[in-house]
Amino acid sequence: MTGELDGRTVIVTGASRGIGRALALGLAARGAAVVCAARTVTDDPGGLPGTITATASAITRAGGRASAVRCDVGRADDLRALVDQTLDRFGRVDVLVNNAMAPTRASFEDLSADAWDGSMAANVRSLFVLTKLVVPPMTAQGGGSIVNISSGGADHAATAAMPPGFLAYSVAKAAMERFTTALAPELAGRGITVNALRPGAVKTELAARELGDDFDWTGWTSPEAVVPPVAWLAAQIATGYTGRIVDASAFGSTWP
Repeated sequence: MTGELDGRTVIVTGASRGIGRALALGLAARGAAVVCAARTVTDDPGGLPGTITATASAITRAGGRASAVRCDVGRADDLRALVDQTLDRFGRVDVLVNNAMAPTRASFEDLSADAWDGSMAANVRSLFVLTKLVVPPMTAQGGGSIVNISSGGADHAATAAMPPGFLAYSVAKAAMERFTTALAPELAGRGITVNALRPGAVKTELAARELGDDFDWTGWTSPEAVVPPVAWLAAQIATGYTGRIVDASAFGSTWP
């Protein structure tokens, strides 16, 4: 496996399934050593398919380098262990892809404070904690790239199109984008770029379960379609391309 990410080590959170799994496989195919992080290490008969061990195994079978690390992004100790194990195994961390999310679904009336706090811990606080952990090794290496997987749901204009129950999700993604644009200038001098990607409507295992077999999937893309724009952003180390909120569907046309 060779490509634009040769010699780079990438952490992908939420790598057991969906967009995260596709990114782990796709970035490994471009030469990166990939640390696959998520909570799921064994198959749950009643749960969604996919585990981080299966993702890492698929990469190694294809000739790539990968490691599976169990990590609950809502727990600071797990995030610290994730970075420590990455450095122990590969000696560096060049790219962080913040993809994991807590899929909190509830209307305002039904949403509890505990569920809200859990969503913010997994979807917002984790960004701050994990970034604090990867910035020192990235700085020592001369730079790095942080790619945050956002959503069109972060945009105020998307409110009318969002189904009921996406309050916590939309707020968390909006926070992710503001985190991206506010942090980018602070890290630019270290050669670390920070960007956010809106992947668009993607048919993941979770989306398929929530929406059902009879849903009209016209216009939706596959997780694999998200790989090229993320790979390009991951390679933007010390390039000055930073602080951007970009849409996957516009990759190759209006950006880069």
